[in-house]
Amino acid sequence: MRCHLSLYFTLSRDNIRSGDVASFLRELLRAIPGHLIVVLDNSNTHRARVVRELERDRERLHIEYLPAYAPELNPDEGVWSQMKCRLANGRPDDVDELEADLLCALGDIAASQSKLRACIHGSQLPPF
Repeated sequence: MRCHLSLYFTLSRDNIRSGDVASFLRELLRAIPGHLIVVLDNSNTHRARVVRELERDRERLHIEYLPAYAPELNPDEGVWSQMKCRLANGRPDDVDELEADLLCALGDIAASQSKLRACIHGSQLPPF
């Protein structure tokens, strides 16, 4: 049986803080029914108290952390690689245009099961 893959994202013009991570996780919990497994890297913002408390308080939220310094395991790297290829020769005139280009590229990846599977298969995660 093949799983349907989804890509959820948010863009920020500022540095991401732990509260932003917690807010995003709460949005995911609202949008996705059932148990939710989230794979995060070891960023301090991902391991902050507010994130750990959210996981503790929401029994259907399960956070798995990638080992430190292991980008080869992170499917996000495949997303960024696809985006870089698509946006490589672009030259946005301002931040708003850059944001629009990013949203368009992310939307194309999110809409394609083959592109999402390539991100998973391109990582060295074990099959699931």
